[in-house]
Amino acid sequence: MKKEYDFSKGERGRFYRPDAKINLPIYLDEEVIAFIEDRTNKKGTFSSVANQLLRNNMQLAEAMK
Repeated sequence: MKKEYDFSKGERGRFYRPDAKINLPIYLDEEVIAFIEDRTNKKGTFSSVANQLLRNNMQLAEAMK
C-alpha cells in the first residue's frame, strides 16, 4: 500500500444509486434444502418453490395476528 493516496480528483457519490436493489445471499440448513429440492423435482424451480413456501408462511403469520 502507498503511504498516501491522492483523492483530489475524486467525485463523491459517483457510483451511488439510491434505487439499487441488493439481493443478499441466504444460507439454508441442509434439511431445508433437501425438503425444497424434493418439492422442486415435482413442480417448479428451487427459487419458485422456496418463494411459495415463504409466501404461505407469511399468510399464515398474518392470519395468526
